[in-house]
Amino acid sequence: MQLPTPLERAPDVLSAGRALFLKREDLHELGAFKWRGALPAVFAYGKRGAAVVVTASTGNHGAAAAWAAARAGMRAIVYVPEGASRTKLEFLAAQGAEAREEGADLDEAKERGKAFAGGSGFAFFEDGADPEQLGGYAAIGEEIVSQSEEPAGTVVVPLGNGALLAGVGQAIRSQSPSTAVVGVASSASPVMGLAFRAGRAVPCGIQGTFADGLAVRVAIPSAVDRILRVADEVRLVSEREIAQAVGAYASAGIRAEGAAAAALALYAKSADLAQPVVLLVTGRNIDEALHRRAVEDPGSFAG
Repeated sequence: MQLPTPLERAPDVLSAGRALFLKREDLHELGAFKWRGALPAVFAYGKRGAAVVVTASTGNHGAAAAWAAARAGMRAIVYVPEGASRTKLEFLAAQGAEAREEGADLDEAKERGKAFAGGSGFAFFEDGADPEQLGGYAAIGEEIVSQSEEPAGTVVVPLGNGALLAGVGQAIRSQSPSTAVVGVASSASPVMGLAFRAGRAVPCGIQGTFADGLAVRVAIPSAVDRILRVADEVRLVSEREIAQAVGAYASAGIRAEGAAAAALALYAKSADLAQPVVLLVTGRNIDEALHRRAVEDPGSFAG
């Protein structure tokens, strides 16, 4: 996949007559944007002498870390929550990672991974907390600015742990200050939205989204600080709205995982977004059964 990734005008079935563009991070060989942050972070660990990198992931970040580790001549151990996406587990294996299923959710898997890394003397790569990631994600924002014929009115960024929004927002703020930067999270996993509104990391025990890229229960304080500096607002969408957006993307011939579809879900119900609007299509790695359910029966998801 050559860079930059495409910035495409959205088909009419998605744009509903408005000026809408799609930043196609899903077209990378890994099927998601995470490689952009993982590559500089893992190489930095290698330069500091690490031979093994340990991380925790619901799938895309782990695959990207393993992909980067292979290029750095390192080994990757990835902790994933029990019941993680089969599609993403298979992808982890294909990238040469050793996957360990431990913990009820991502945050528990992260705790197990940190404990193992600390006890073994290995580097722990915490997705969303490593500053090396930001430059990689900022490149996405820089590409959006350089590829746009006119400044975007709004850039909508899926919000999981906050690193993507922080990096993209940093670039947009510096290069296109008139553009609004809007994060979108799931109402079933609202911790980052709550933290943004509170102006600090806050406790939240809720994490029930099928969009695993948005499945965060514990906010990383440094990530909250970063998004507060660059985002204009954070909005929430429901599980049903995300599923409907997965189906809408499918009707346009685009396979989108839940986190990617969240941006379209927000666009579909937000006529107030300044145009042109750019949505980040962050990934395509979704289980077949889940994709089929979202396309065929979005009403089965919580509204």
